[in-house]
Amino acid sequence: MNKTSIINYCKTFQLKQQPKWPNRKEYFKIIKELSSYPKIVNNHEIEALKKELIKAGRGTNFIIQGGDCAETFANFNANAIKNKLKILLQMSAIIQYSTNHQVSIIGRLAGQYIKPRTNQFEEREGIILPSYRGDGVNAIDFNKTKRQPNPKRLITAYHQSSSTMNLIRSLIMAGYTDINKINLWSKEIVKNNRLALKYGQIVKQIKTLLNFAQTSGIIKSSNQYMSSKNIYTSHEAILLDYENAFIFKKEKNKYYCCSAHMLWIGDRTRHINSAHIKFASLITNPIGVKIGPDIQIDDLHFLCQTINPKNKEGKLIFIVRLGIKKVEKILPKLIQTVKSNGYNVLWFCDPMHGNTINTKNGYKTRNFNTISKELKLFFQIHHIEKTIPGGIHCELTGENVTECLGGVNNIQDRDLDLRYNTACDPRLNNEQSLEVAFLISKLLKYKE
Repeated sequence: MNKTSIINYCKTFQLKQQPKWPNRKEYFKIIKELSSYPKIVNNHEIEALKKELIKAGRGTNFIIQGGDCAETFANFNANAIKNKLKILLQMSAIIQYSTNHQVSIIGRLAGQYIKPRTNQFEEREGIILPSYRGDGVNAIDFNKTKRQPNPKRLITAYHQSSSTMNLIRSLIMAGYTDINKINLWSKEIVKNNRLALKYGQIVKQIKTLLNFAQTSGIIKSSNQYMSSKNIYTSHEAILLDYENAFIFKKEKNKYYCCSAHMLWIGDRTRHINSAHIKFASLITNPIGVKIGPDIQIDDLHFLCQTINPKNKEGKLIFIVRLGIKKVEKILPKLIQTVKSNGYNVLWFCDPMHGNTINTKNGYKTRNFNTISKELKLFFQIHHIEKTIPGGIHCELTGENVTECLGGVNNIQDRDLDLRYNTACDPRLNNEQSLEVAFLISKLLKYKE
Protein backbone atom coordinates (compact mmCIF):
# COMPACT_ATOMS: atom_id res chain seq x y z
CA MET A 1 0.00 0.00 0.00
CA ASN A 2 1.43 3.40 -0.96
CA LYS A 3 0.40 6.87 0.20
CA THR A 4 -1.96 7.28 -2.77
CA SER A 5 -3.83 4.09 -1.97
CA ILE A 6 -4.04 5.04 1.71
CA ILE A 7 -5.91 8.25 1.01
CA ASN A 8 -8.03 6.69 -1.74
CA TYR A 9 -9.04 3.87 0.58
CA CYS A 10 -10.03 6.37 3.26
CA LYS A 11 -12.19 8.26 0.79
CA THR A 12 -14.47 5.26 0.46
CA PHE A 13 -15.56 6.26 3.97
CA GLN A 14 -17.45 9.39 5.07
CA LEU A 15 -15.23 12.46 4.86
CA LYS A 16 -16.55 15.38 6.93
CA GLN A 17 -15.27 18.86 7.77
CA GLN A 18 -13.59 19.46 4.40
CA PRO A 19 -13.32 23.00 2.96
CA LYS A 20 -15.15 23.81 -0.28
CA TRP A 21 -12.12 24.51 -2.48
CA PRO A 22 -13.13 26.78 -5.41
CA ASN A 23 -10.46 25.31 -7.68
CA ARG A 24 -10.03 21.58 -7.03
CA LYS A 25 -7.36 21.23 -9.72
CA GLU A 26 -5.17 23.86 -8.03
CA TYR A 27 -5.81 22.22 -4.66
CA PHE A 28 -4.58 18.79 -5.77
CA LYS A 29 -1.61 20.37 -7.53
CA ILE A 30 -0.53 21.92 -4.21
CA ILE A 31 -1.10 18.66 -2.34
CA LYS A 32 1.17 16.93 -4.87
CA GLU A 33 3.79 19.65 -4.38
CA LEU A 34 3.62 19.23 -0.60
CA SER A 35 4.21 15.50 -0.93
CA SER A 36 7.67 16.27 -2.33
CA TYR A 37 8.64 18.49 0.62
CA PRO A 38 10.77 17.27 3.55
CA LYS A 39 8.80 15.71 6.40
CA ILE A 40 8.20 17.90 9.43
CA VAL A 41 8.96 15.25 12.09
CA ASN A 42 10.89 11.98 11.97
CA ASN A 43 9.73 8.43 12.62
CA HIS A 44 12.26 7.92 15.43
CA GLU A 45 10.80 10.96 17.24
CA ILE A 46 7.33 9.44 16.92
CA GLU A 47 8.60 6.19 18.42
CA ALA A 48 10.23 8.13 21.27
CA LEU A 49 6.88 9.74 22.10
CA LYS A 50 5.16 6.36 22.12
CA LYS A 51 7.62 5.16 24.76
CA GLU A 52 6.76 8.15 26.95
CA LEU A 53 3.04 7.53 26.43
CA ILE A 54 3.50 3.92 27.52
CA LYS A 55 5.05 5.18 30.77
CA ALA A 56 2.09 7.52 31.26
CA GLY A 57 -0.30 4.61 30.79
CA ARG A 58 1.56 2.77 33.54
CA GLY A 59 1.40 5.74 35.90
CA THR A 60 5.07 6.78 36.03
CA ASN A 61 4.74 9.68 33.60
CA PHE A 62 2.21 12.47 33.08
CA ILE A 63 1.47 14.23 29.80
CA ILE A 64 0.78 17.92 29.28
CA GLN A 65 -0.73 18.57 25.86
CA GLY A 66 -1.36 22.24 25.31
CA GLY A 67 -1.09 25.29 23.14
CA ASP A 68 -3.12 27.62 20.97
CA CYS A 69 -6.61 26.82 19.84
CA ALA A 70 -5.44 27.78 16.36
CA GLU A 71 -1.99 28.85 15.26
CA THR A 72 -1.99 31.94 13.08
CA PHE A 73 0.33 33.21 10.37
CA ALA A 74 0.38 36.68 11.96
CA ASN A 75 1.62 35.39 15.32
CA PHE A 76 4.46 33.35 13.84
CA ASN A 77 7.77 34.48 15.33
CA ALA A 78 10.52 33.04 17.51
CA ASN A 79 9.49 34.89 20.67
CA ALA A 80 5.88 33.70 20.41
CA ILE A 81 7.01 30.10 19.97
CA LYS A 82 9.46 30.35 22.89
CA ASN A 83 6.71 31.78 25.10
CA LYS A 84 4.50 28.80 24.31
CA LEU A 85 7.32 26.43 25.17
CA LYS A 86 8.13 28.33 28.32
CA ILE A 87 4.65 28.00 29.81
CA LEU A 88 4.61 24.28 29.03
CA LEU A 89 8.05 23.90 30.62
CA GLN A 90 6.92 25.83 33.68
CA MET A 91 3.88 23.61 34.04
CA SER A 92 5.99 20.49 33.71
CA ALA A 93 8.44 21.81 36.32
CA ILE A 94 5.68 22.41 38.86
CA ILE A 95 4.34 18.89 38.46
CA GLN A 96 7.71 17.20 38.26
CA TYR A 97 9.21 18.98 41.28
CA SER A 98 6.26 18.29 43.56
CA THR A 99 5.31 14.71 42.60
CA ASN A 100 6.99 11.44 41.72
CA HIS A 101 6.06 11.81 38.08
CA GLN A 102 8.17 12.61 35.08
CA VAL A 103 6.34 14.93 32.68
CA SER A 104 6.21 14.85 28.89
CA ILE A 105 5.16 17.79 26.75
CA ILE A 106 3.09 17.63 23.58
CA GLY A 107 2.46 21.04 22.08
CA ARG A 108 -0.58 22.02 20.07
CA LEU A 109 1.83 23.62 17.64
CA ALA A 110 3.77 23.22 14.39
CA GLY A 111 0.61 22.27 12.51
CA GLN A 112 -2.56 23.46 14.26
CA TYR A 113 -3.59 25.61 11.29
CA ILE A 114 -6.85 23.92 10.29
CA LYS A 115 -10.03 23.94 12.39
CA PRO A 116 -13.37 22.11 12.26
CA ARG A 117 -16.56 24.17 12.17
CA THR A 118 -20.07 23.48 13.35
CA ASN A 119 -21.50 25.54 10.48
CA GLN A 120 -20.30 25.87 6.90
CA PHE A 121 -21.18 29.57 6.86
CA GLU A 122 -21.16 32.57 9.18
CA GLU A 123 -23.65 35.43 9.00
CA ARG A 124 -23.04 39.01 10.13
CA GLU A 125 -25.52 41.81 9.52
CA GLY A 126 -27.17 39.92 6.69
CA ILE A 127 -23.88 39.01 4.97
CA ILE A 128 -23.15 35.27 4.67
CA LEU A 129 -19.57 34.06 4.16
CA PRO A 130 -17.72 30.75 4.61
CA SER A 131 -16.77 30.06 8.22
CA TYR A 132 -13.18 30.60 9.30
CA ARG A 133 -11.44 27.20 9.20
CA GLY A 134 -7.98 28.21 10.36
CA ASP A 135 -5.22 30.11 8.61
CA GLY A 136 -4.29 27.02 6.62
CA VAL A 137 -7.59 27.35 4.75
CA ASN A 138 -8.81 30.96 4.86
CA ALA A 139 -8.44 34.21 6.80
CA ILE A 140 -10.27 35.24 9.95
CA ASP A 141 -11.14 38.64 8.40
CA PHE A 142 -14.84 38.80 7.57
CA ASN A 143 -14.15 39.57 3.94
CA LYS A 144 -15.54 37.79 0.87
CA THR A 145 -12.16 37.33 -0.79
CA LYS A 146 -10.22 36.38 2.34
CA ARG A 147 -12.86 33.94 3.57
CA GLN A 148 -12.66 31.98 0.31
CA PRO A 149 -10.68 28.76 0.94
CA ASN A 150 -7.27 29.15 -0.69
CA PRO A 151 -5.03 26.07 -1.05
CA LYS A 152 -1.91 28.24 -1.35
CA ARG A 153 -2.28 28.87 2.36
CA LEU A 154 -1.34 25.21 2.93
CA ILE A 155 2.13 25.99 1.62
CA THR A 156 2.50 28.74 4.22
CA ALA A 157 1.16 26.41 6.92
CA TYR A 158 3.76 23.81 5.97
CA HIS A 159 6.69 26.26 6.02
CA GLN A 160 5.66 27.74 9.36
CA SER A 161 5.13 24.27 10.86
CA SER A 162 8.51 23.11 9.59
CA SER A 163 10.24 26.26 10.86
CA THR A 164 8.58 25.87 14.27
CA MET A 165 9.79 22.29 14.52
CA ASN A 166 13.31 23.32 13.50
CA LEU A 167 13.31 26.04 16.16
CA ILE A 168 12.17 23.55 18.78
CA ARG A 169 14.99 21.18 17.85
CA SER A 170 17.56 23.99 17.97
CA LEU A 171 16.30 25.10 21.40
CA ILE A 172 16.58 21.56 22.72
CA MET A 173 20.12 21.25 21.33
CA ALA A 174 21.03 24.60 22.88
CA GLY A 175 19.83 23.41 26.29
CA TYR A 176 16.70 25.58 26.51
CA THR A 177 14.69 22.65 27.90
CA ASP A 178 17.49 21.38 30.14
CA ILE A 179 16.70 21.40 33.83
CA ASN A 180 20.04 23.09 34.49
CA LYS A 181 18.79 26.11 32.49
CA ILE A 182 15.70 26.42 34.62
CA ASN A 183 16.42 30.05 35.48
CA LEU A 184 15.55 30.95 31.88
CA TRP A 185 11.90 29.98 32.23
CA SER A 186 10.97 29.41 35.85
CA LYS A 187 10.99 32.85 37.46
CA GLU A 188 7.23 33.44 37.26
CA ILE A 189 6.57 30.27 39.27
CA VAL A 190 8.14 31.58 42.47
CA LYS A 191 7.67 35.33 41.98
CA ASN A 192 3.89 35.30 41.53
CA ASN A 193 2.51 36.40 44.89
CA ARG A 194 -1.04 35.33 44.11
CA LEU A 195 0.06 31.80 43.20
CA ALA A 196 2.39 31.67 46.20
CA LEU A 197 -0.47 32.65 48.51
CA LYS A 198 -2.80 29.97 47.16
CA TYR A 199 -0.23 27.19 46.70
CA GLY A 200 2.25 28.15 49.40
CA GLN A 201 3.62 24.71 50.29
CA ILE A 202 4.26 23.68 46.68
CA VAL A 203 5.85 27.03 45.82
CA LYS A 204 8.08 26.73 48.89
CA GLN A 205 9.14 23.25 47.76
CA ILE A 206 9.94 24.54 44.27
CA LYS A 207 11.97 27.44 45.69
CA THR A 208 14.05 24.97 47.67
CA LEU A 209 14.69 22.87 44.58
CA LEU A 210 15.57 25.93 42.52
CA ASN A 211 18.06 27.07 45.13
CA PHE A 212 19.55 23.60 45.07
CA ALA A 213 19.79 23.76 41.26
CA GLN A 214 21.68 27.05 41.39
CA THR A 215 24.20 25.81 43.93
CA SER A 216 24.73 22.26 42.70
CA GLY A 217 24.10 22.62 38.96
CA ILE A 218 21.58 19.79 38.86
CA ILE A 219 18.19 18.95 40.28
CA LYS A 220 17.47 15.65 41.91
CA SER A 221 13.83 14.66 42.28
CA SER A 222 12.48 11.30 43.41
CA ASN A 223 16.00 9.83 43.12
CA GLN A 224 16.03 10.47 39.37
CA TYR A 225 18.12 13.01 37.52
CA MET A 226 16.20 15.14 35.09
CA SER A 227 17.79 16.58 31.98
CA SER A 228 16.63 17.88 28.61
CA LYS A 229 13.03 17.37 27.63
CA ASN A 230 11.85 16.43 24.20
CA ILE A 231 9.05 18.62 22.95
CA TYR A 232 6.57 16.77 20.78
CA THR A 233 4.01 18.27 18.41
CA SER A 234 0.37 17.51 17.67
CA HIS A 235 -2.61 18.85 15.80
CA GLU A 236 -6.10 17.82 14.82
CA ALA A 237 -6.09 15.74 11.64
CA ILE A 238 -8.83 17.27 9.49
CA LEU A 239 -7.52 17.71 5.96
CA LEU A 240 -6.55 14.13 5.11
CA ASP A 241 -5.03 15.04 1.73
CA TYR A 242 -2.55 17.26 3.60
CA GLU A 243 -1.77 14.58 6.19
CA ASN A 244 -1.36 11.97 3.46
CA ALA A 245 1.28 14.13 1.76
CA PHE A 246 3.61 13.36 4.68
CA ILE A 247 3.18 9.60 4.85
CA PHE A 248 6.53 7.85 5.30
CA LYS A 249 6.83 4.09 4.86
CA LYS A 250 9.45 2.65 7.19
CA GLU A 251 8.86 -1.03 6.48
CA LYS A 252 6.11 -3.33 5.27
CA ASN A 253 2.72 -2.13 6.53
CA LYS A 254 4.34 0.44 8.84
CA TYR A 255 3.41 3.98 7.85
CA TYR A 256 4.20 7.16 9.77
CA CYS A 257 2.40 10.45 9.21
CA CYS A 258 5.31 12.86 9.53
CA SER A 259 3.30 16.07 9.77
CA ALA A 260 3.32 15.73 13.60
CA HIS A 261 4.33 13.30 16.32
CA MET A 262 0.75 12.80 17.46
CA LEU A 263 -2.52 13.43 15.66
CA TRP A 264 -5.96 13.61 17.16
CA ILE A 265 -9.42 13.04 15.69
CA GLY A 266 -12.05 15.54 16.81
CA ASP A 267 -15.46 14.87 18.30
CA ARG A 268 -17.06 15.87 14.98
CA THR A 269 -15.12 13.33 12.90
CA ARG A 270 -14.83 10.21 15.09
CA HIS A 271 -18.11 8.57 13.95
CA ILE A 272 -18.41 4.93 12.87
CA ASN A 273 -18.07 5.44 9.10
CA SER A 274 -15.37 8.09 9.41
CA ALA A 275 -12.56 8.43 6.88
CA HIS A 276 -10.56 10.16 9.64
CA ILE A 277 -10.78 7.11 11.89
CA LYS A 278 -9.82 4.85 8.99
CA PHE A 279 -6.81 7.04 8.23
CA ALA A 280 -5.78 6.91 11.91
CA SER A 281 -5.95 3.11 11.82
CA LEU A 282 -3.48 2.94 8.93
CA ILE A 283 -0.66 4.94 10.50
CA THR A 284 1.79 4.15 13.29
CA ASN A 285 1.57 7.50 15.12
CA PRO A 286 -0.08 7.77 18.53
CA ILE A 287 -3.70 8.78 17.97
CA GLY A 288 -5.89 10.84 20.25
CA VAL A 289 -9.67 10.75 19.94
CA LYS A 290 -11.84 13.48 21.43
CA ILE A 291 -14.72 11.93 23.39
CA GLY A 292 -17.73 14.22 23.80
CA PRO A 293 -20.95 13.63 25.77
CA ASP A 294 -22.81 12.04 22.84
CA ILE A 295 -20.44 9.07 22.77
CA GLN A 296 -22.08 5.62 22.64
CA ILE A 297 -20.59 2.62 24.41
CA ASP A 298 -20.53 0.68 21.14
CA ASP A 299 -18.43 3.50 19.67
CA LEU A 300 -15.72 2.75 22.22
CA HIS A 301 -15.43 -0.84 21.01
CA PHE A 302 -15.28 0.38 17.42
CA LEU A 303 -12.58 2.97 18.17
CA CYS A 304 -10.38 0.57 20.14
CA GLN A 305 -10.70 -2.31 17.70
CA THR A 306 -10.28 -0.15 14.59
CA ILE A 307 -7.48 2.21 15.61
CA ASN A 308 -5.60 -0.23 17.83
CA PRO A 309 -6.49 -3.76 16.66
CA LYS A 310 -3.31 -5.25 18.21
CA ASN A 311 -4.12 -3.50 21.51
CA LYS A 312 -0.67 -1.95 21.83
CA GLU A 313 0.28 0.39 24.64
CA GLY A 314 1.02 4.00 23.71
CA LYS A 315 -1.12 3.96 20.56
CA LEU A 316 -4.60 5.18 21.54
CA ILE A 317 -5.51 8.14 23.75
CA PHE A 318 -9.06 9.04 24.70
CA ILE A 319 -9.24 12.80 25.29
CA VAL A 320 -12.46 13.18 27.24
CA ARG A 321 -14.30 16.50 26.90
CA LEU A 322 -17.56 15.76 28.67
CA GLY A 323 -18.25 19.00 30.54
CA ILE A 324 -18.86 19.54 34.22
CA LYS A 325 -22.56 18.58 33.98
CA LYS A 326 -21.97 15.16 32.42
CA VAL A 327 -18.53 13.92 33.43
CA GLU A 328 -19.71 12.13 36.59
CA LYS A 329 -22.45 10.30 34.71
CA ILE A 330 -20.53 9.30 31.58
CA LEU A 331 -16.84 8.89 32.44
CA PRO A 332 -17.24 5.96 34.88
CA LYS A 333 -19.14 3.99 32.21
CA LEU A 334 -16.43 4.69 29.64
CA ILE A 335 -13.65 3.61 31.99
CA GLN A 336 -15.52 0.48 33.07
CA THR A 337 -16.09 -0.54 29.44
CA VAL A 338 -12.44 -0.06 28.52
CA LYS A 339 -11.24 -1.80 31.67
CA SER A 340 -13.58 -4.80 31.41
CA ASN A 341 -12.52 -5.44 27.81
CA GLY A 342 -8.81 -5.08 28.54
CA TYR A 343 -8.30 -2.32 25.99
CA ASN A 344 -5.03 -0.39 26.28
CA VAL A 345 -6.17 3.23 26.38
CA LEU A 346 -4.46 6.29 27.81
CA TRP A 347 -6.85 8.80 29.37
CA PHE A 348 -6.45 12.57 28.96
CA CYS A 349 -8.79 15.21 30.35
CA ASP A 350 -9.85 18.13 28.16
CA PRO A 351 -11.67 20.32 30.70
CA MET A 352 -12.01 23.19 28.23
CA HIS A 353 -14.27 22.23 25.34
CA GLY A 354 -17.21 20.88 27.31
CA ASN A 355 -17.40 24.04 29.41
CA THR A 356 -17.59 26.84 26.85
CA ILE A 357 -20.12 29.60 27.56
CA ASN A 358 -21.15 32.88 25.94
CA THR A 359 -21.23 36.12 27.91
CA LYS A 360 -23.85 38.84 27.56
CA ASN A 361 -21.36 41.03 25.69
CA GLY A 362 -20.89 38.34 23.05
CA TYR A 363 -17.62 36.70 24.07
CA LYS A 364 -17.07 32.95 23.95
CA THR A 365 -15.33 32.08 27.21
CA ARG A 366 -14.74 29.47 29.89
CA ASN A 367 -14.72 29.74 33.65
CA PHE A 368 -11.58 28.62 35.43
CA ASN A 369 -13.57 27.29 38.39
CA THR A 370 -15.56 25.01 36.09
CA ILE A 371 -12.38 23.84 34.35
CA SER A 372 -10.84 23.04 37.75
CA LYS A 373 -13.93 21.15 38.91
CA GLU A 374 -13.99 18.90 35.85
CA LEU A 375 -10.28 18.22 36.22
CA LYS A 376 -10.77 17.27 39.89
CA LEU A 377 -13.65 14.95 38.99
CA PHE A 378 -11.55 13.35 36.25
CA PHE A 379 -8.88 12.44 38.81
CA GLN A 380 -11.40 11.38 41.47
CA ILE A 381 -13.26 9.06 39.09
CA HIS A 382 -10.01 7.41 37.99
CA HIS A 383 -9.04 7.02 41.64
CA ILE A 384 -12.35 5.28 42.38
CA GLU A 385 -12.04 3.05 39.31
CA LYS A 386 -8.39 2.29 40.14
CA THR A 387 -7.28 3.47 36.70
CA ILE A 388 -4.67 5.99 35.65
CA PRO A 389 -5.27 9.65 34.67
CA GLY A 390 -2.53 9.99 32.08
CA GLY A 391 -2.62 13.61 30.96
CA ILE A 392 -4.34 16.89 30.30
CA HIS A 393 -5.25 18.58 27.01
CA CYS A 394 -5.70 22.35 27.25
CA GLU A 395 -5.93 25.40 25.05
CA LEU A 396 -3.48 27.79 26.67
CA THR A 397 -0.93 30.48 25.97
CA GLY A 398 2.12 31.93 27.67
CA GLU A 399 0.73 35.42 27.10
CA ASN A 400 -1.21 37.55 29.58
CA VAL A 401 -4.51 37.35 27.68
CA THR A 402 -7.98 37.81 29.15
CA GLU A 403 -10.04 35.09 27.51
CA CYS A 404 -11.09 32.75 30.34
CA LEU A 405 -12.84 33.97 33.49
CA GLY A 406 -11.60 33.50 37.05
CA GLY A 407 -8.31 32.07 38.27
CA VAL A 408 -5.91 33.75 40.67
CA ASN A 409 -6.04 36.88 38.51
CA ASN A 410 -9.84 36.86 38.89
CA ILE A 411 -10.77 37.85 35.34
CA GLN A 412 -14.34 39.18 35.13
CA ASP A 413 -16.74 39.62 32.18
CA ARG A 414 -15.67 43.24 31.85
CA ASP A 415 -12.00 42.22 31.52
CA LEU A 416 -12.50 40.13 28.39
CA ASP A 417 -12.34 43.30 26.29
CA LEU A 418 -8.77 43.98 27.41
CA ARG A 419 -6.76 41.25 25.67
CA TYR A 420 -9.11 38.81 23.93
CA ASN A 421 -6.66 37.80 21.20
CA THR A 422 -7.55 34.22 20.25
CA ALA A 423 -8.34 33.33 16.64
CA CYS A 424 -10.98 30.87 17.74
CA ASP A 425 -11.60 29.48 21.26
CA PRO A 426 -10.63 31.10 24.58
CA ARG A 427 -7.30 30.03 26.10
CA LEU A 428 -5.94 29.91 29.63
CA ASN A 429 -3.42 32.68 30.16
CA ASN A 430 0.01 32.27 31.77
CA GLU A 431 -1.17 32.50 35.38
CA GLN A 432 -4.18 30.28 34.83
CA SER A 433 -1.96 27.70 33.11
CA LEU A 434 0.41 27.63 36.07
CA GLU A 435 -2.54 27.29 38.41
CA VAL A 436 -3.71 24.22 36.48
CA ALA A 437 -0.25 22.72 36.98
CA PHE A 438 -0.39 23.37 40.73
CA LEU A 439 -3.83 21.73 40.84
CA ILE A 440 -2.56 18.67 38.95
CA SER A 441 0.31 18.38 41.43
CA LYS A 442 -2.15 18.22 44.29
CA LEU A 443 -4.37 15.72 42.48
CA LEU A 444 -1.46 13.43 41.61
CA LYS A 445 -0.34 13.46 45.25
CA TYR A 446 -3.85 12.56 46.35
CA LYS A 447 -3.80 9.61 43.95
CA GLU A 448 -0.61 8.37 45.50
